[in-house]
Order: sequence, then structure tokens, then C-alpha cells
Amino acid sequence: MIASVAKALDILLLFSPAEPRLTLTAIAQRLEMPKSTAHHLVKTLARYGFIEKLDDDSYGIGKAIIGLTQSAVVNVELRDRAAPLLRELADSCNESAYLTVRDGNRVLYIYAIESPQRLLARSAVGDHAPLYCTSVGKSILAHLPPDEAYSFFHDPDVRLEAFTSHTLTNLEQLEQDLLATRARGYSVDNQEHEEQTFCLGAPIFNSQRTVIGACSISGRDPQIVASRLPALSTNVVRTAQEISRRMGYVPDRMSSVRQNFIGRA
Repeated sequence: MIASVAKALDILLLFSPAEPRLTLTAIAQRLEMPKSTAHHLVKTLARYGFIEKLDDDSYGIGKAIIGLTQSAVVNVELRDRAAPLLRELADSCNESAYLTVRDGNRVLYIYAIESPQRLLARSAVGDHAPLYCTSVGKSILAHLPPDEAYSFFHDPDVRLEAFTSHTLTNLEQLEQDLLATRARGYSVDNQEHEEQTFCLGAPIFNSQRTVIGACSISGRDPQIVASRLPALSTNVVRTAQEISRRMGYVPDRMSSVRQNFIGRA
């Protein structure tokens, strides 16, 4: 472990509903560390919004923690609402099915139905993967607001690393692939992240029509991206649309009531 990170987390864990406020002296004494060390750690945590200084010179939990908590709640809500639909998707396709959310420049797997054919000892849940070379990641990336997409493509920390010989490492090719993904409503990972692994993904939206995640099916059968593509992509898109609906998403189209009204006018 990294000692300084562990000490910073120890400070955060001192706060509780019973003790929402702590002085610097109390923090140092509780953790048996020099006051100067506690001061540097608290100052760093405050800089990132995890701790804030209060009027009486004590400290309390900052707003950044609240934001993380809300994100965790949304992820749990998404997982719970999507789980039965993911099971149906896996059964109907006879392949693995996954649910992910965006975590910075990566996707985080929060739910999975692993196919027996995958022959893994553990689930993918908790794993991270790149946005640019996975079907779930490309589904999210293709539907980001323009400013967020721009930030991704111009982030110096983003490198289009080749995971396989099929990975799109050319920015222009990737942008064309994302345009196609957005137009057809689903993404294709043709061995771009793992050799002999083929995936189809579709985006999930919330009530603000913001992309919040993606679901996918994945397997070893090359026909997933060939003869089985029309049927499987339809299933994946329908599943993503139903998950979106359960998260409050309303499609951007005219209602039948409005259409009938205009027709009679």
C-alpha cells in the first residue's frame, strides 16, 4: 500500500454521523501522527473537496464525497433495474452479457452474466476497460456531448494503445467508427480488445437524455459480427432501450397523441 494514501483515507474514515466535525488536533491524536503531517494531509484532501474547513476551525466531509455517493447510488440503481433484462439478453443470445458505466476514460463493469463458454474462474464485475476499443466503451463515447468527446480526444493521457492487431489506433478511423456507431444505434468490437472475442454494445441514457452506460453481449463466435449480427444487434439495442426507459429516459420523438392531433388539424 501507499502509506500517504492510506493515512488520507484513515482521516476520511474518522468522520461519522456521531462526529461530523473534527479539529486538526483531534485528527492528529486519533491517528497518532504528528500535527504537521495531519495538516498536510487535510490540506490536500481539502484541495480536492473531500474535506472542508468549517467556521469554528474544525473540519467536516466535503462536497466531493457527496458527489461520489450520488454516483454510487446511481450505479446501484442502474444495476438493479438492468439485471433482469441482462439475464434475458444472455439467455436469448446464449452469450455473456455485460453492464457498464463510464469511469473517466474507461468503462467499469458493474454487472455481468458470464456464459459457461467463457471458461473464466471469476466475473468481470469490478474490471475496467478502455472506452475506445470495447463495444460498451464505443457506445458511450459515440454519444457523449460534443465538449466531453472533444476533451477525450484531446486528453494527453489518452493513448490509443493496440491491444490486438484489430485495435483502431488511428484517430480518424476511430472517429469514423464512432459516427457509424451513433448512426446505427449499436457498436461493434471485432477482436479490438481481446483476440477471438466479438462484442456488440448499445448505449443507456437517463432522464436527462445523457448517456450513463452501456450494455453488451460478448462471445467467441465470429458469427456474432457476421451472420448473427442483425438478430443479436436488435436484441442488444432493445435491451439498452428498455434499461434507459427504466432509468427515466424518454425518446426524442413525437408522441402518437401529438401526431394524431396534427393529422386532424
